[in-house]
This record gives sequence, structure tokens and C-alpha cells, in this order.
Amino acid sequence: MVRIARKILPVVAFLLALSLIATACGEDEGILVGELAYYTGDFGPYGASLTNDVRFPIEEVINLDPPLGEKWTLISEDIGTVGEAQAARKLVEEDGVDILVSPAHGYRNYRSWMNDWVAEHDGPLGPSVHGGTIPGNVGGTGAEPIFRAQGLDEGLGVYGMLYAESIGAQSIVIFATEVEGFQLAADADANAAALLGIEVLARIDVPSLGDSYLTEAQQIADLNPDAVIMQAGSTESGTLIRQYAEAGLPPQTWIGESGWVQPEFIQTLTVPVVATQEFIGFAGIGANNSADNPAWVFFSNLWNTTQDTATFGMAGDIYHFSTYDLMVITALAVEQGGSYKASDWAPAMFEVTAGGTKCYTYADCLALIRDDVDIDYDGVTGPADYSPGGVNAVIPAVFPFNDDGTVGDYIAVDPIRTLEILDQVKTVAGEDWG
Repeated sequence: MVRIARKILPVVAFLLALSLIATACGEDEGILVGELAYYTGDFGPYGASLTNDVRFPIEEVINLDPPLGEKWTLISEDIGTVGEAQAARKLVEEDGVDILVSPAHGYRNYRSWMNDWVAEHDGPLGPSVHGGTIPGNVGGTGAEPIFRAQGLDEGLGVYGMLYAESIGAQSIVIFATEVEGFQLAADADANAAALLGIEVLARIDVPSLGDSYLTEAQQIADLNPDAVIMQAGSTESGTLIRQYAEAGLPPQTWIGESGWVQPEFIQTLTVPVVATQEFIGFAGIGANNSADNPAWVFFSNLWNTTQDTATFGMAGDIYHFSTYDLMVITALAVEQGGSYKASDWAPAMFEVTAGGTKCYTYADCLALIRDDVDIDYDGVTGPADYSPGGVNAVIPAVFPFNDDGTVGDYIAVDPIRTLEILDQVKTVAGEDWG
């Protein structure tokens, strides 16, 4: 059973109420932004925070001077119970959203229908925070207008493996829950290990949302790997490591995935466990957070002074800054393209992120576009360059947990080697994918 912290429930109720109000208002609300949200199911603990990540740039930045003069209204549809395909069809067919945020793990199941809809209606636009499970050659066009915020899920597997190599690991165990994105990343782990000459002692695949993983903890201890690579949600991961520590098993190195940045991980793990292990950290993407980066200065100050950081965390959370960048670029591309048509927007996503005058904030970039100046948005996530398939350039990194449960400064992973390995292990969709 998904356990949602008591303090999160009022936030979820509030956001759902906003969704109902916005849906009832329909077209009177201007541009509708529909979020494929996570209030129940495998990622239920993250739902309220992820919705707030989408709401923040819309209300605090974009709607102060919206592209083409039309304000955006966010509505959210939970995919946890009905599934992503049904939620997407409701937002598109019934609510008539202009922007569909986060086609993700379930996209393959409705890709054919979605492409037919886009072909007929020239939309909706498809910026995706959680689309890393979609193969890298899918998207980036007006016919399939998907652009990612965090690179590919397989990249997370590669980042973790390269970090394991850097600390001298010669053997690993891979632990993964049976969720498509985690399985994809676990496959990348195994393939990257083979390329790096690291022995995979075992791959342990388990159902998600289990109450106990003590059997798996003992299995890991018996195998005695140099590191454990985990592709599992925050509650499952926290449960396994806590039970491992409580059983008095030998200290271990645990390398997880980006969802561990959510407060639910430490709440489940408990802070005292961190100091009992050799290393606990997660693969993710680093922010371009230098003090002389205007994008970071603007974003972090705005987030930390306007948001409920006690509930949602500080600006450095990768979901906060990557979603912010994605929505800002989406809005700039609408202005650049001159419409909400996918055929105008998709090429504009490339135009506003490469080859023009550098700019770092929505307001400054928007002003340049309106002055007919070609721009190159450099944001918080990195240079914002996109591959032909709509996959963005990111800063590969591993984030350690400190003994007090806070996340430490990220450890950069070699971006050149990352690309070399990722290119050999990534999934390429064939014509029959979906």
C-alpha cells in the first residue's frame, strides 16, 4: 500500500480541487495545460510535489507575461488508478488541453492513437518531465512533439555504473522493481557493466510497493558485492536499506536513482541508517548552479522565497529545476513559433535553445524574441540543447547523502564517457514500437 505522509494529503486535496475547477471552466481558462499526475500508484508519494513543480513556473513566471498573450491554466489527471493512456485521452479528448505534460512510462500503449490525434489536430504539445523511458529516437518532431526534461532513464543506469567504476567496484548486484522505467535502467546497468568489465553477481527483480525486502537484503549480504545498483522507488529503496542495516549486515555501497531526492526516501530509510553504510547516493542530473549563472540565481531565489520548502524541498531538487526549465522553454518556443500548433512548436524548441543570443530567464528571452532576435536559452539544467529525438543535454552526476540525511554536493560523472557508453546501451525504437 502506498503511504502518503499526512502533511501531503491536504496539498493533494487542494490540487485536485483546482483541477476540478479548471476542468469545469473549460475553454474560458485560455490555454489549458494538462498534467499526467501521480497521486496514487507506484509514484503516489511524489504526486503533490510533482504537480507543484509544473504549477510553479506557470504561475510564478510564465503567466506574468504569457506567450502570445494567453494565460495558462493547469489541470491535473491522476494516472495511478486509471493508467496513463486513459488519463491522457481524458485530458486530450474531453478537456481539450493545448499542452500535455509528461507522456511517460505508459506512452507506448497509446502512441498510435496519440500520433493520429496530433496528425489531425496539430497538437497537443508534449513536454515531458518523466519521458526518459521513451526511446531516444522517438519525439522531437511536429508529428510526435515530445521533448524531455531529464535525458533518458537508461542514462541513470550509466551514471551509476560509471560512478561504481570510479570507486573501484569490480562486482555489483542490481536490484530493481518491476516498473518499466526501472527495468529499462536496470537493463542499461547490466549492459554497461559488461562494457566496463564489472561482474554482475545477481539481478534481483521484485514487485513494487512491497512491505518487506528482508529476504533480498540477506541475499545481497551473502553475495557480498562491491556495490548495489538500485532501480527502485523511494519507499522500496528506503525499506530495503533500512532492513539491511537493522539486520546488522555488513555496511554496503548503495547507488540509486533520482527519485531518492524526494523526502519519502529519507523518511522511509530514517536518518540514523545513513551513517551505518559505506555510501548511500543516487544518480541524477546536476544543476548549472554556479553563483555567476543568472538562470540559477533567478530560479533558486524565486523558488526558495515563494515555495513551501519544508514540504517540497529546496531549489536543488532535480524535479524542481528540470521541470522549470522544460516549461520555460515550452513557453518561449510557443512565442517563437507563433502558435500552439505542434508543427510550429517542435522546430521552435530547437531554435530557442541553440545558435542565438545567450539569455537566461524567461522574461529576458521573451523580450528578445519579441524584438526578432534569435536566442539561445541557457538554463538551470544545462545548455538545453536537444537531440533530433527531443532528448536534452544534461549534467550527469551522482548525489551523496550526508550523515544528517541531507543531500551533498553532486559528484560529476564524465560526460564524454557517459555518451560513449549510453550510445551503446540505449534502446532504439523500431517502426513497430507502440
